Amino acid sequence: MNNRRKLLIALGAGALAAPLTSFAQQKGKVWRIGFLSPASASGFARQVEALRAGLRDLGYVEGKNIVIEFRWAEGKFERLPGLAAELVRLKVDVIVTHGNPGVIAAKNATSTLPIVMATSADPVALGFVASLARPGGNVTGLTGINPEVIAKRLELLKDAFPRTRQVAVLFNPDNPGYTRLVFPAMDATAKSLKLELHQFPVREPGEFNSAFAAMAKRRVDAVVTTDDSVLVANFGPITKLAAKLRLPSIGSTELAEVGGLMAYGANRLEQFRRTAYFVDRIFKGAKPADLPVEQATRFETVLNQKTAKALGLQFPQAVLARADRVIE
Repeated sequence: MNNRRKLLIALGAGALAAPLTSFAQQKGKVWRIGFLSPASASGFARQVEALRAGLRDLGYVEGKNIVIEFRWAEGKFERLPGLAAELVRLKVDVIVTHGNPGVIAAKNATSTLPIVMATSADPVALGFVASLARPGGNVTGLTGINPEVIAKRLELLKDAFPRTRQVAVLFNPDNPGYTRLVFPAMDATAKSLKLELHQFPVREPGEFNSAFAAMAKRRVDAVVTTDDSVLVANFGPITKLAAKLRLPSIGSTELAEVGGLMAYGANRLEQFRRTAYFVDRIFKGAKPADLPVEQATRFETVLNQKTAKALGLQFPQAVLARADRVIE
């Protein structure tokens, strides 16, 4: 065998060996996911389990081929930048976060590490991505189109209880996007329905009692909750305060599931489970810039009959017929 032939064989063998070695390294790699949350571990336990379930479906198991580094702001948004910086220093492979404050903190902490949004409002309007189809940076994930969804809750509330006039809106003033996006959409809808909205800001659970006391003083007819992470994590206490005042309440699906009267929105647990798809694609080499942001396409109307009976209320048949789920 001449030297030229030996060289070609050696080069060919090396070309084959390199991909096989790379594949073996990737297959045995333990990926590190940074989970950045504006809320608390107890308040978002179900969402985290949904994410874990989605990862398991794709072959990722904690302690085997993935490690999840959790960082919880416990409702204190000022902690988010420091927590995001911690995850960057740990050199995680991807940061998963949710809500506008979480995305902003992660985006400000890194322009290179992939960031996956489990939930967000309008990521284009808020500057998280260049467009839904072509995000263009290091951020991708899911959006629930919050402004339109929250405004739609007013329509459902009015259809169910036509005499409603005064409506309280519970929101977190530290969550960017409400003044720019959500409130204009709500105000336009309220005007068309002849509803008067009253804003009640809360930053932490310690402010819930005073907010509901102010609602009682204002004599509102119902309360609408926004989708801020602090509120979602504390829907249990919120629904109890609403029930104490005998106030009909409406929010995202989790609200009705823990005792609220009604809900309209995307299924947040499904969104967290779907987040695993983006993580998997990134692990397999996809760039966030090229992964289109997914809009929620299925929205649920959920009614809680048990709560309705406790409040002495009855849903109109037309509203019951539109419900995707009725909790007895």
